Amino acid sequence: MGGVAARADRHDLVQRLEGARTRITDPRLRIVVVGQLKQGKSQFVNSLLNLEVCSVGDDETTAVATLVQHADTPSALLVLDQPGTEPTRVPIPIEQIRSITPKTPLAQGRDIQRLEISVPSPLLADGLVVIDTPGVGGHGNPHAAGTLGLIPSADAVFVVSDASQEFTEPEVGFLRQVTALCPTVACLITKTDLYPHWRAIVEADRAHLTREGIDVPLLPVSSMLRSHALRLNDDGLNAESGFADLYTYLREKVVAHADLATRSSVSLDLRSVSEHLALTLGSELAVLRDPETAAAAVAGLQRAQTSAGEMQKKSALWQQTLSDGITDLASDIDHDLRDRLRAVTREAEVAVDEGDPGKDWPQIGEWLEDQIATAVGDNFVWAHEQALWLSQRVADHFADAAETHLPDLDISDIDGVFDPVTDLADLESGRLGIGQKALIGLRGSYGGVLMFGLMTTLIGLTLINPISVGAGILLGSKAYRDEKGVRVDQRRAKAKQAIFKYTDDVSFQVGKESRDRLRHIQRSLRDHFTEVAEQASTSVGESLRAAQEAASLAQSERAGRMAELERELKAVAALRTVAQQLDPGPEAVRVVTPGERIIGA
Repeated sequence: MGGVAARADRHDLVQRLEGARTRITDPRLRIVVVGQLKQGKSQFVNSLLNLEVCSVGDDETTAVATLVQHADTPSALLVLDQPGTEPTRVPIPIEQIRSITPKTPLAQGRDIQRLEISVPSPLLADGLVVIDTPGVGGHGNPHAAGTLGLIPSADAVFVVSDASQEFTEPEVGFLRQVTALCPTVACLITKTDLYPHWRAIVEADRAHLTREGIDVPLLPVSSMLRSHALRLNDDGLNAESGFADLYTYLREKVVAHADLATRSSVSLDLRSVSEHLALTLGSELAVLRDPETAAAAVAGLQRAQTSAGEMQKKSALWQQTLSDGITDLASDIDHDLRDRLRAVTREAEVAVDEGDPGKDWPQIGEWLEDQIATAVGDNFVWAHEQALWLSQRVADHFADAAETHLPDLDISDIDGVFDPVTDLADLESGRLGIGQKALIGLRGSYGGVLMFGLMTTLIGLTLINPISVGAGILLGSKAYRDEKGVRVDQRRAKAKQAIFKYTDDVSFQVGKESRDRLRHIQRSLRDHFTEVAEQASTSVGESLRAAQEAASLAQSERAGRMAELERELKAVAALRTVAQQLDPGPEAVRVVTPGERIIGA
């Protein structure tokens, strides 16, 4: 079919067919593994692949996003930010992959986007790509927003939480954000081998999700039992590890959902290409078959070309919709972010006023970072939903002219997105030593001793007497309390200033990231719908040209050209039939059998 499109001088359609062929022959599935710190994400990835590719241990953790894919020969490389150009890929020794941190000398001082590891694996050979992410949550951990940036382009997401306790509020909030960004999400309850009460934890977690209206499956697994089962070749131990149910989920949900999405997208491409080619070839064949109606056919195509020209003129309308939508969206996203951060700031200031921030500063800092991570994540989710709504609005302009699909808004590889902001400033604890307390007391008591001592000398007492000493103690205690209150007020003022500066830095950084995302979205939508408009206009123009040439074709050449066109139209009709067979339909449900993929074998 590519040859038919090439002979019709439709290289744009040739590229579309090549894209469809690539999606069929290389169906890569991106599985993103996310969760809070020390929940067993990396150990799960290692057990899933039966390979030691991610850092595990009490003192080790995944510090940068790690992408694991298939290759015949093991290799690894760092993807580094290169502002203004494509990211740079730096090969690294495969034996050093478990020691990579954001500050590794191998990055040469540049920011690391991700670590890519290629290893031979039957599971990965099926097209699976697993992405292990740094843990979200915890004091000084800025990874939550960056992790959310990977999720919209994922085919499935595994949210990991161990069986030591039921879901915490931050985990439920993060899970709600993930489900808003990806339709295929499962929650893995790990380390079931360590906690005999894991079944009660699973039931409690299920109750939490039901109460919050979050519909995701819970899959209890044990990476340790899985590793032992593989080493001992023990099927019973493997079933107890929970990985059999996990592979069933991968086959019946993840692979099936991805296959349906691929079939639908390829069906739309093939149907669109066949319609464009049928218009061009059919117009020419109609003129050749009935030369007497050639003038009418050409006139009809001229009217169609005029309509296509009008549609191109209307491009200003959809471009205006896109431009206005991006402008409004930028304003709304910025306002939403500021509103969320102001609410967090107000809550933090209330916490500061209710106690001594010097004593509570570590807890306040951890709470503040968690709340800001949640606010930024909610803002990101809302912005993503609004971007999809805007793309649908733009697509509506083409509803009457052509069948269109929405472009993939992949924003996971934008340079500089989700860079960490400045850390929250330190605050002195305000603790006073014994010497400082004594000095403050003596300084306050001096005036009391002197004043009351002079007064008591009038009645014959010495300067230092029980009355003057008692007055000194009272005034010294009051001076100490006043000094303590003044210092607490000073610390509160410094704490509020530090909180405001921190949230302002977050607002500045995230605001820039939001604008970068919107510019990327605007370019993606503009290029996609410009291509849609140009294809429609090109099809009518080519049909008119072919009809006009057919009308002037010599009689001796008509028969051969008609036979050639009929053969090519048969090929186009066959392509349309394939497109109809591929289309799963809105209600289609297809279960992938184990024989179609090696997953779980």
